[in-house]
Amino acid sequence: MRIVAAHLGIKQKSLFDHLMDDVGSLDAIARQMQRDRFGELDRVPKTYVISRKALSTLCEAAEKFEAPRDALVEYSIQRLLPIIKEEREKHEKRKVVFEELTEYLKQGEKILKKAERLLGENDPVYAKLSNTLTAARNVHKGIRCFVEKGNIIEDF
Repeated sequence: MRIVAAHLGIKQKSLFDHLMDDVGSLDAIARQMQRDRFGELDRVPKTYVISRKALSTLCEAAEKFEAPRDALVEYSIQRLLPIIKEEREKHEKRKVVFEELTEYLKQGEKILKKAERLLGENDPVYAKLSNTLTAARNVHKGIRCFVEKGNIIEDF
């Protein structure tokens, strides 16, 4: 939950609320639990802060299908695993693109220095290259922050 919430930029409580708001999925999970054996599920007990509405929805589904609430929570959270896997794969691709952008920026810096040496700082071509590199540096910085923020998904 922490990883997905951090990656999406929302609080765990909000993510949990979204999971519990999907009543159809809760019902499907509860029905599936009737066929499966919940005791065999590998779990780590955790405490979550949830809204009253999410708790009410969770209790209703648990009562309706005679399923343990903690099992409904665990199975609901496991629905996030494919999202985490997909985001981990995207994160690796983002890192590749970021590395290529870093090389692009280094090449741009070399061109700017050459333009300065050949044309001087007052030349309009130098000025346009300088502006372009300033924009590229800002984009690079933003992508770096996004990639660093996404590093949390590597540890999952």
